[in-house]
Amino acid sequence: MEYVYEMPADMLEKNHACGEVKRFEYDTKTYEEGSDRSLRKGAWVYLPHGYDQGRQYDVLYLLHGGGVNEDWWFKTFPDTVTILDNMVAKKVCKPCIIVAPTYYRGEDVDRNAEYITEHFCHELRRDLIPAVESAFSSYACGDVSEENLVRTREHRAFAGLSLGSMTTYRAAFYRNYDLFSWYGPFSGCCGPWGVRDKEVERIGETLAEMEKKGLKLDYLFCCNGDKDIAYEEHKEIMDKAVQACPQLVKGKNYDFFTIPGGVHDMKAWQLHLYHALQIFFAE
Repeated sequence: MEYVYEMPADMLEKNHACGEVKRFEYDTKTYEEGSDRSLRKGAWVYLPHGYDQGRQYDVLYLLHGGGVNEDWWFKTFPDTVTILDNMVAKKVCKPCIIVAPTYYRGEDVDRNAEYITEHFCHELRRDLIPAVESAFSSYACGDVSEENLVRTREHRAFAGLSLGSMTTYRAAFYRNYDLFSWYGPFSGCCGPWGVRDKEVERIGETLAEMEKKGLKLDYLFCCNGDKDIAYEEHKEIMDKAVQACPQLVKGKNYDFFTIPGGVHDMKAWQLHLYHALQIFFAE
């Protein structure tokens, strides 16, 4: 794949082969010690044109950034759907299901980012994935037991922008590595108040531990613009991680895509998604 630094014009043209964006609701919990309570939450699910319940699809879980909600990718920016429709129609990527949830639970909009990015791991594993892959046709084939979700991890990806990028590391990579083998952190790893060397250590510990369990990394596709507020910390962390982790091999299962002049905005994040979907679920 050749990287581009502007979205190709034909990806933004209206396409008659349209996918469907469906509202999806599921039950979860707060997973708070001493105050655990039930919640009903919503997500948006993109189904590619020609979606067939009798066929198996890879699934990408795709997060928004801080202070917004699950509407961001598909409703606030509906041109994301146009890009996806064109990618599928022109065979730029494989048809896949894309789930846009939220880590927020109403009262959490102003909660500390460190807490949110870590704590979402429980809801993700216990409720969101089982609910989605019971309702839609994934490679889990309706069997959402933990054993089967681990067995089908190569058909599951996780990506997110900004605070969602931090969540990609903390809730998916560090805490649920056995359920995903493709990752797309778009704009940041630890944020302005994180400890960079700690993140490098966590990346290394996760890769080493999971390698011993026979769980390989298919691809960690990091993205950022070099004028993005999150670029410096993200690039420093990953440069150190590549040096420290023999499991990360640039061009084989890892890359850091940089947009020259790219900033912390949706134009960059859509371009990151455009490239990630050409890498995720590749044969």
